[in-house]
Amino acid sequence: MPRLKQPFRLITVMALLWVASVQAADYPDFVTLVEQYSPAVVSIQTKSEPKERIGHGHPQFPENSPFNEYFKKFFEQMPDVPSHPQSSIGSGFIISPDGYIVTNAHVVEDMDSIVVGLSDRTELPAKVIGKDRRSDIALLKVKTDASLPVVKIGDPHKLKVGQWVLAIGSPFGFERSATQGIISALARSLPSDNYVPFIQTDAAVNPGNSGGPLFNLDGEVIGVNSQIYSRSGGYQGLSFAIPVDVAMDVVEQIKAGGKVTRGWLGVMIQEVTPELAQSFNLDKPHGALVGQVMSEGPAQKAGVKTGDIIIAFNGQPVQHSSDLPLMVGRTRPGISAPLLVIRDGKEQTLTVKLEELPDENKPQAIAESPVRNRLGLLVGELSGDQRRKSDQGVLVKDVDEGPAATAGIRAGDVITRLNNVEVTTVGQFADLVKDLPTGRPVPVLIKRDNGSLFLALTVPEKQ
Repeated sequence: MPRLKQPFRLITVMALLWVASVQAADYPDFVTLVEQYSPAVVSIQTKSEPKERIGHGHPQFPENSPFNEYFKKFFEQMPDVPSHPQSSIGSGFIISPDGYIVTNAHVVEDMDSIVVGLSDRTELPAKVIGKDRRSDIALLKVKTDASLPVVKIGDPHKLKVGQWVLAIGSPFGFERSATQGIISALARSLPSDNYVPFIQTDAAVNPGNSGGPLFNLDGEVIGVNSQIYSRSGGYQGLSFAIPVDVAMDVVEQIKAGGKVTRGWLGVMIQEVTPELAQSFNLDKPHGALVGQVMSEGPAQKAGVKTGDIIIAFNGQPVQHSSDLPLMVGRTRPGISAPLLVIRDGKEQTLTVKLEELPDENKPQAIAESPVRNRLGLLVGELSGDQRRKSDQGVLVKDVDEGPAATAGIRAGDVITRLNNVEVTTVGQFADLVKDLPTGRPVPVLIKRDNGSLFLALTVPEKQ
């Protein structure tokens, strides 16, 4: 038996070497990727000049106040102190030999001078051709007689979670830094961005990487590094990139018309939670729940109603509420599209003609006059002005412990619908509350700030 030890050890060593060689063969060749494709990556240095001078401002008092003249003379004697110029650095990548460059809109926002640094250390002034804040994409142009190196554009639709990626940029000003990682998630929706299905990666991205490319292993750009999730201001394992097809769509629109247009449906929507799905008698949570329909908007003209659950747009299923803005936003204004909704438990198809997404929606106001009810709410009537504007509902003045507080209703909310019935007056609201079923959730629609929101309200069986 002792004679078998040596051959056994030899076999073990050979097996380990074989495994190591296989692993080495499968490991990405990042060296070649960087050598071949980093020349098309640029650094972007920006600077904004002082817009105003600090000095002659002083507290304002009535003209006849004795303090007015005193403070005016005091501050006039102080020297002017110029505000400091602001500078920052970002990244970008060249998409055409004649000098078109893609970066983030926030990299060049409100900047007076932009200088692009090439891989051969040449520096060229750049002009902003156009930018789109909603997607955070900007298109720059530099003048050059040389033919510049360009990136290859990939297809983000072929990406899968777990694939290797490479980021190149200028974190903290360290130009052409390369970091690697994998795709952590796809079509990630962030709270402040409704029109970008972000690619989430764990490739290290820091301030200065913004606007730089995210490559796949074929050397194709599949994303534009844009954001990080961080409590410290630096990389903490969560990086987000704008899919390159979104970026290139913005680029083409800017080149063609100087601006970006998006389709607009004219609804405020929210996610269908398990509790809301139960309250609407759905077998599972899916779709986008309509919390508000904009007056005279495309959805209202198409017959969409508050409480509808949109489950498909233009033939594409809507699984999550975040899916819908992406679909609608990438559809050109003027196009008519089918909209599949669930209303009162039944599917129904509407046809909506999209309009152009406006810059912003006007806020709506609320008002008063109180009464108590079994939900732990102090509610009041809306003002006459609000009634004349066709607003409806009751104002929540105060919230005690109880079913309403548990549901998430707050003081200042306006309750416009309860258990699928529109709320018109305080008295009618009180009658609706009396008739609420117990032990199961019912939908309640509220207006809060500039939007509307469905909540699931459950009245306990024993009160």
